[in-house]
Formats: sequence, structure tokens, C-alpha cells
Amino acid sequence: METYTAWVAANPLFAAAVQFALLGTLGEVLSHLLVTRRPGLPCTVPQLLAKMLGWAVLGVIIKYGFAGMKGFTAALVDHHLLPAFCGSGLGRALSISVFTNVLFGPQMMAFHRMTDNMILRRKGFAGIQKAWWTLLWFWVPAHTLTFSLPLDYQVGLAAVWSVVLGIIMGFSTQKGPR
Repeated sequence: METYTAWVAANPLFAAAVQFALLGTLGEVLSHLLVTRRPGLPCTVPQLLAKMLGWAVLGVIIKYGFAGMKGFTAALVDHHLLPAFCGSGLGRALSISVFTNVLFGPQMMAFHRMTDNMILRRKGFAGIQKAWWTLLWFWVPAHTLTFSLPLDYQVGLAAVWSVVLGIIMGFSTQKGPR
């Protein structure tokens, strides 16, 4: 773990990009496997490589978003616009998670959908509402745990959560009898 945390601390943006490129893509592949019930990729190999690049960019955006929402939450506490318990411990983690997922999450998901649409040559935002609902039932609790951890583990866990959500979404949209 020391090697991992040293790498993340020394290369925060690159580490975020690599973790999301690998784990975000893995989540999509596993979701596709669960939905179709057969091995294969969710798109062509060149498209998958482009999606990995898209996930890498999202990792950097998420790293910046996490830092910004932490500062935003701290400023609200400092200006007495949030109760004092939001400044430390579980209250802090929950507050950052709520602000991250309510104020930052929808735009990040829309950006993710736009990049996917460009890569896959699709149009529209079909299903974005389903994705936005995950901000409340999945991401707020998941990121509350994430923001309870030391800084060097937060983006990595967020990338792991993308795999978990891919699996959940795959099970929830399986085709045929279960």
C-alpha cells in the first residue's frame, strides 16, 4: 500500500487518469457481459480504446471536482452556512458527498454521455435520468465512505465504485430469464 499511496501522492492527476481508464472501462465490460450473458466487448476495440481515454479524462475531472467540493464545503462551514458537524468526521464526508453528487455529478455524467455519444456515433441522452438517479441511491452513500478515507485512497476507491456500479447496472438490465 505504501507504493500505491506514494505513486498517487506524487502523480495525482496521472494516477486518477490511469485508475479511471482501467477500472471505468472494466465496469463497462463487466456490465456488457452481464447484460448479454456472453463474452465480448461492448463496442469495437478502437472505440474501447477511445472510451478508455474518455475515462482517463473523467478521472482528471473527478480529481479536480473532489478537491473543489471539499473546498466548497469547508467554505460553507467557515461562513456558518452549514452546521459545525459538517466540518469534520462523518458529517464532513456526507456533506462533501452530497454537494459532489448534487452540484457536480449531473454535469459530469452529461459530459460522460456526450463523450460516449461521440465515440459510439450516437445521439441523444436516452437513459440519462436513470444515470442521474444513481447519484442519490448509489453515489451519495458510496462517496460518503470515499470521503471518510485518507486523501490518497479517495480517487482510487471512486474508480472501484465505477466497477461496482457497472456490475449492479448489468444485473439490473439483464436480458432474458434470470
